[in-house]
Amino acid sequence: MPTSPHLREITPDNFETAIGLRVRPDQEHLVAPVVKSLAEAYVHPGVAWPRLVCDGDEAVGFLMAFFDVDWTGGGTDLRSGLWRLNVADGRQGRGYGRFAVESVAAEIRRRGGTRLTVTWHPGPGGPEGFYRTLGFRPTGEVSGGETVGVLDLS
Repeated sequence: MPTSPHLREITPDNFETAIGLRVRPDQEHLVAPVVKSLAEAYVHPGVAWPRLVCDGDEAVGFLMAFFDVDWTGGGTDLRSGLWRLNVADGRQGRGYGRFAVESVAAEIRRRGGTRLTVTWHPGPGGPEGFYRTLGFRPTGEVSGGETVGVLDLS
């Protein structure tokens, strides 16, 4: 039996559980629903890495990482990072978000990467404080209206 917390691939057996995950109502404007993330994963095979965050048999969150994305379109700025992070309403503040970020960092390192990129909605109620606590620093870039942050993994 897997130790807690752990990641699980999205399968036909847990698909309904995955798309049923919801963040707090006041956070819904900050992150896309899981079903949208899974649709994006479907159209970006080989780039997107969707996973359930589980504690025992319970799904407590969802993450989707990305690997080797041509960030600026010039072929010279390939980045990997955290595309989405949804921790379920009632499950926040228990270390699941930190575990998710650490899991993505471990996978990026395993693939030879040395930086983890993330974006977040700026402003009140957003996750900037969470990411900064983990060591992310803003790059000064904005992507899709979101602040771009990076964590050095070397």
